[in-house]
Amino acid sequence: MSTIEIVAGAVLLLCSLIIVLVVLAQDSKDDGLTSAIGGGYNESFYEGNKGRTKDAKLSRITGLATGLIFVITLVMTVLINVIK
Repeated sequence: MSTIEIVAGAVLLLCSLIIVLVVLAQDSKDDGLTSAIGGGYNESFYEGNKGRTKDAKLSRITGLATGLIFVITLVMTVLINVIK
């Protein structure tokens, strides 16, 4: 194994752990039967500032870590096939 493979593997492992921890830290999005019957639309100050909430930040971190895993895996696959 080359050094770049070891570093990429470590970064993939770190991103995977971050995704697991961040997903566990997020609140459940389950609104239950009330939302299904009533539509679940609640116009409030909290709803208007969703982008600044803890869940929005955790969701953004999840997306970034997932994208990083995708890119690193794709690049490493191409590099390994080109080297061989």
